Amino acid sequence: MKRQNVRTLALIICTFTYLLVGAAVFDVLESKKETTQKKKLDDKKEELMSKYNLTKVNFDELEGVVLQLKPHKAGVQWKFAGSFYFAITVITTIGYGHAAPSTDGGKVFCMFYALLGIPLTLVMFQSLGERINTFVKYLLHRLKKCLRLRRTEVSMANMVTIGFISCISTLCVGAAAFSRYEDWSFFHAYYYCFITLTTIGFGDYVALQKDHALQTNPKYVAFSFIYILTGLTVIGAFLNLVVLRFMTMNAEDEKRDAEHRALLSRSGRAGLPCCAPDPPSSSSGRGLRNVYAEVMHFQSMCSCLWYKSREKLQYSIPMMISRDLSTSDAYMGQGEAFTDPHANGCVCSLQRRSAISSVSTGLHSLSTYRALMKRRSSI
Repeated sequence: MKRQNVRTLALIICTFTYLLVGAAVFDVLESKKETTQKKKLDDKKEELMSKYNLTKVNFDELEGVVLQLKPHKAGVQWKFAGSFYFAITVITTIGYGHAAPSTDGGKVFCMFYALLGIPLTLVMFQSLGERINTFVKYLLHRLKKCLRLRRTEVSMANMVTIGFISCISTLCVGAAAFSRYEDWSFFHAYYYCFITLTTIGFGDYVALQKDHALQTNPKYVAFSFIYILTGLTVIGAFLNLVVLRFMTMNAEDEKRDAEHRALLSRSGRAGLPCCAPDPPSSSSGRGLRNVYAEVMHFQSMCSCLWYKSREKLQYSIPMMISRDLSTSDAYMGQGEAFTDPHANGCVCSLQRRSAISSVSTGLHSLSTYRALMKRRSSI
């Protein structure tokens, strides 16, 4: 089975398992509280109906009016500030549900607006996240150089750590601000920020819905808009760094398979054998397979183009072949068998092979496989 199919099947199984675990946990945590709360509300309903002499029809009518009045409790929602707030929740897919179009024209426009706005916003945040990661990587590299550290390269672990700290800091800043303006506890404000910036948007906590803030507190309105957009950018940068890398794995595997098929197709048209003879020993077989993987990986086999320094050799060759092939003196000695000035027209062929000047270090192990020597010459 192809690697992509196995990965997809594993992801499906993991997702459904995760859903089952989540359902079980939420059932244990929330079901008892829901039952208790429902009983209290039913008792309160009976008390009110008895106190004000309301029939069930009257109470249901009153209940409907109260629910319709709830969005207007926070003030006017569809002036420019409120409409801008709603537009943010649409194109970022937060969707609190605190306000919704009531006219048919508004609903139609909302669908077309979201159809274009959502992909545009996703691409924008992904691009911003990529630029932020590049800038942070540059700053970390410069910082390491200023501190005169031996290794100035910025690793993936460094970037993930910085991204995680940035996300936590952004959530904490928002929680501190909203807990002050909305009179929420710090935990509830942190919960609101997390639900908002992950675009879950339950709507149980919504900012700018208190004391007509959309009309009376423009500074707080501006802060809320800037915070949401900035926070989504930070979260997007972290997701770009961590999650999207896994999302591109299938595409990379497909590209690698296509290159493999193209190489085999070219070999077939050239009348060259696709496979080498059975090696005399298992160790030679492993070396041959490693070298064949390297041949598929590189487009050019000329050491003039690929192997300029030992640093390049260290960071590229070990990805494809084992270290014993890239550093062993025994393999270096076997390189004399390839010292043929007419092998492929490359000036590297006029020199004695070494770990740096060889066409491909592991190819020295192929002196007994004439078919692959011909393949090297054709390249």
